[in-house]
Amino acid sequence: MQQATTAPETSYYDYIIVGGGTAGCPLAATLSRNSTVLLLERGGSPYGNPNITNLSAFGAALSDLSPSSPSQRFVSEDGVLSARGRVLGGGSCLNAGFYSRAATQYVRDAGWDGGLANESYGWVEKVVAFEPPVREWQSAVRDGLVEAGVLPYNGFTYDHISGTKVGGTIFDTNGRRHTAADLLRYADPDGLTVLLHATVHKILFRIKGEPRPKAHGVVFRDASGVKHIAYLKPGSKNEVIITAGALGSPQLLMLSGLGPADHLKAHNITVVLDQPLVGQGMSDNPMNAIFVPSPVPVEVSLIEVVGITQFGSYIEAASGENFAGQSSPVDFGMFSPKVPYSQISSLLLGLTPEAIANAVEAMNALNPAVFQGGFILEKVMGPLSTGHLELRTRNPNDNPSVTFNYFKEPEDLRRCVDGIRVIERIIESKAFSKFKLDYLTVPALLNMTASFPVNLLPKHANASTSLEQFCKDTVMTIWHYHGGCQIGKVVDHDYKVLGVDGLRVIDGSTFDYSPGTNPQATVMMLGRYMGVRILSERLASDESK
Repeated sequence: MQQATTAPETSYYDYIIVGGGTAGCPLAATLSRNSTVLLLERGGSPYGNPNITNLSAFGAALSDLSPSSPSQRFVSEDGVLSARGRVLGGGSCLNAGFYSRAATQYVRDAGWDGGLANESYGWVEKVVAFEPPVREWQSAVRDGLVEAGVLPYNGFTYDHISGTKVGGTIFDTNGRRHTAADLLRYADPDGLTVLLHATVHKILFRIKGEPRPKAHGVVFRDASGVKHIAYLKPGSKNEVIITAGALGSPQLLMLSGLGPADHLKAHNITVVLDQPLVGQGMSDNPMNAIFVPSPVPVEVSLIEVVGITQFGSYIEAASGENFAGQSSPVDFGMFSPKVPYSQISSLLLGLTPEAIANAVEAMNALNPAVFQGGFILEKVMGPLSTGHLELRTRNPNDNPSVTFNYFKEPEDLRRCVDGIRVIERIIESKAFSKFKLDYLTVPALLNMTASFPVNLLPKHANASTSLEQFCKDTVMTIWHYHGGCQIGKVVDHDYKVLGVDGLRVIDGSTFDYSPGTNPQATVMMLGRYMGVRILSERLASDESK
């Protein structure tokens, strides 16, 4: 790893990969075995940052709003607070660690070769996946799921199968996180250059003398703002590959002149290709949680157990003092109302400073003892509701504007309600009784959870009377956004961008639906899978010469 400030003004590579995240790291490691690769990452290194590495510090990285934070906060137009990775390893440096493969049917539908997909998952798992410890609280949730009828119990497995299971985790037995950046150990160091704090401003296209626009390099700036250009070496198989995630990839295509022509012109961007589907089909799995205060202390745990229901909702749980955060006993970390409210411009959604102050005061007034406990959450599979992404500015460091349209499709709302009903059954199960305060009824827990300012949406009194209202009022992200560069719309089945040459997009922006219960396993697999495919194409091309 080097700082981008050390890079020459111009350089030449077989492959230029933009985004050192969950897909970019395994892809770069694979391609470096037989070619020269430049991996450009806009953030810094995950190594040496305890907020990333330690399970007990979960939430601290998400709450860090400094310019050097590995997490870049954004607020969707739906009023939901979210974050995107800005660090080598991407979202795998910030997430709750759950590791679970996509369903077999998902692999088939994606058109992937099942054998190579399995090999690629295995390649990832050797480095980053572990069996979690499953202590008391997680065990109670697991047994409560079984009691609630989420059957059969499938034990510990990486596979996606209906019923209740213990999944993998990227936290090892010492509670240390292993990220996609760790997959770079597979790389050939002579074939790979990794530049940190390298922000790509645009992809360069050769137009003259070509049958259609052909990517041949990128312009990036280092931390000092100095401009560098990386070009592809001559060769028909050399490519620019975008792995900047569901927000970053469509954003960079637009900044480079690929997108809806009217939108690009409005930002004074020269249109290389009028592609109205770039930024369309944006989707995020809505998450809704119920907070359950515990009469007894609980372990710190992130996602370890999952209930994969037949109706299309996934039930998961997390517990312990990590929700108390670092700065105050009632600053939630993952579900923190305090940090977002005090930092986000109140003008965004018409919130007054008084409203923000009142929200913080209300949280501080709560007895810290009620934060001993955990969350049981449900996440809607798919989902069916979609939205879109647009540029706000021409600055690649600025977040684009994104709308997910949570619960726009009634089926997504129905799945949320069914998921909340399963959570209610878990809370009332015999298996979970040790961790529930007798005097707090489920409606009381729903109302308490609904009173937490977890998003920027208006609240309704007594949300427990309507689970539909509860779902809408308490919607959060579980950070599984996807879409914007989907297969058949923006890229083909080989992830090549339609209408231009020398350019691919390989990451979650190409998905129609989020794979498995957590996409990170599949995004890492896809990086490895496509790396193997691209290298074999290159080899076949060399042999035919």
